[in-house]
Amino acid sequence: MRSTVRLRILITCGVLVAAGVGGWQLLPSDGERTEPITVGTTDEVTSLDPAGAYDAGSWAMYSNVFQSLLTFKPGLTQPVPDAAESCKFVGTKLTTYQCTLRDDLTFAGGRKITAEDVKYSFERMLRIKTDVGPQPLFPTLKNVSAEGQTVTFHLSGRDATFPLKVATGAGSIVDKDHYPADKLREGTAVDGSGPYLLKEYKTGESARLEPNPNYRGAVTKAGHTVLVKYYGQSEDLAKAFKAKDVQVAHRQLPPNFLASLDTKDGTRVTEAESAEIRNLNFNVRPGSPMADKAVRQAVAAVLDRPAITEGAYKGTVEPLYSLIPQGFVGHSTAFYDVYPEPSEKKAKSLLRNAGIKTPVEFTYGYRKDATYGAEAAEIKRQLEETGLFKVKIVEADWQSFQKGYAKGSYDVYPVGWLPDFPDSDSFTAPLVGTKNTLHNGFSSKKIDELIASTQQYSDRGRATGDFKEIQNEVAADVPLLPLWQKTDYVLSTDQVAGSQYLTDGTGIWRLWELSWI
Repeated sequence: MRSTVRLRILITCGVLVAAGVGGWQLLPSDGERTEPITVGTTDEVTSLDPAGAYDAGSWAMYSNVFQSLLTFKPGLTQPVPDAAESCKFVGTKLTTYQCTLRDDLTFAGGRKITAEDVKYSFERMLRIKTDVGPQPLFPTLKNVSAEGQTVTFHLSGRDATFPLKVATGAGSIVDKDHYPADKLREGTAVDGSGPYLLKEYKTGESARLEPNPNYRGAVTKAGHTVLVKYYGQSEDLAKAFKAKDVQVAHRQLPPNFLASLDTKDGTRVTEAESAEIRNLNFNVRPGSPMADKAVRQAVAAVLDRPAITEGAYKGTVEPLYSLIPQGFVGHSTAFYDVYPEPSEKKAKSLLRNAGIKTPVEFTYGYRKDATYGAEAAEIKRQLEETGLFKVKIVEADWQSFQKGYAKGSYDVYPVGWLPDFPDSDSFTAPLVGTKNTLHNGFSSKKIDELIASTQQYSDRGRATGDFKEIQNEVAADVPLLPLWQKTDYVLSTDQVAGSQYLTDGTGIWRLWELSWI
């Protein structure tokens, strides 16, 4: 086997195929290494309770320890059954979705899973409605009913994207005997039915996962015991990989480190075309300077994306000028069309015509990390050099940052975004719909109507015009400002196989693909 390998994996649209089912043989063969494969990441787990988190780190964990009715196979854009035996829309109105649950599923504690557990899981998620929870993903879900092994979702309007949402971490099925109906579960215990069992969890430090011998579903490959280590900053993850404290490293890694990678030491580098983006979000609540559209437009007029991507990110990301990234239906260059070049003159005119006194003072919050700090410094420099803005930088750890922007502590705050599922709807409804996940107070009746229009089409290509119109509206109102789209990097030592299958942009972290060589 070659000592140096660089792989490039392209995410492609596939054809829906039948999911394999069954359990797996867990006993190692003679001579097989049994110690855990150690995976390092900077994606923290906000909550082990699926009703309490809507972030990449938490959902990566959920995809391993919980089951949803549906899931995504690598490279495919349509979900396949996992906990479900089958799922379908009833009739042609796309307002009733029904699934038949598999009859051989059990939770970690041994209790059989029923349709009532599925109903309970969705209802408690909607009822608890945490600040950083996934309930905004289901604006069309009216109620859920269960009878025998059949669960039925009743929607308020046509929503062809509903099955895609069910397949996400938000659709995780929990044991109603262990998860309170009206509050999040406390502690670090998990009762799911996914490919892995969470054997040990140290908040912010590590998670030990072992294959679940009773798992039945779409995953047919036997997993290996995995130890996930969490790092607060990308620099710490890079140091851990260099020191061989982890065999696999994924999200996020310092641009300087990525730009200077040397594979002569046996490091395997997987570069995956990614739909991960980063937006500058504006708090439009009353009282924030960003409540005035002219201020947001002025920031958009000044921002120099290439200076950010080449400076802070060393060319490891690409400038983004649209709400929907490249590779998705409806992608456009709406922001470039309105703001083709950084223009201090245009920004001055916007503020002067709106009667806004300068410099505009505002607070910029970001998650503490050296790279994000460099990004913040560059944006502050660009804005303040015009004399039109005065920026106060505030850094915070991930948990505090999330809580801060949810309650309106920052006027401007950048947030990275991975799609919940492979569809453009994942970049519209959660980001610019009323009661969006960014908690910025933005609401537009026209955009809401356009979002609803995109959801009515089973043929997603028919929604292209509406998606482009949404982006035109966003570029005009500027509730957020797209910054960049990145390539996803997964690093591994030459002792580990399967790292190229760990992620494919659907939000699922396939730890079961990893094995010792």
